[in-house]
Amino acid sequence: MWIGWIEFDVLLGDVHSLKEKRSLVRPLVAELKRRFEVSVAETGLQDQHRRAMIGVALVAPDHAHLQRMLDAVERFVAARPEFELLSARQRELHSED
Repeated sequence: MWIGWIEFDVLLGDVHSLKEKRSLVRPLVAELKRRFEVSVAETGLQDQHRRAMIGVALVAPDHAHLQRMLDAVERFVAARPEFELLSARQRELHSED
């Protein structure tokens, strides 16, 4: 069993309040959950209205599947026009590690 996660640091566009930030981040979190069947949460920078940290985690039966899923999630987030992807950090762990 493989466990993997990716954390995104994103810059939001023309956002002037935490309420506006939530109106962008919540739909992204929901769409990632729906489309990829992964666990997703805003994991940091909750008090900053123009930046967000979004974490995605999943469990896969093999390394190739895990890598395909993480890559697909990263491409999806990077393609969103309302976000500028500043960084994406991935980690992987095998159940026997």
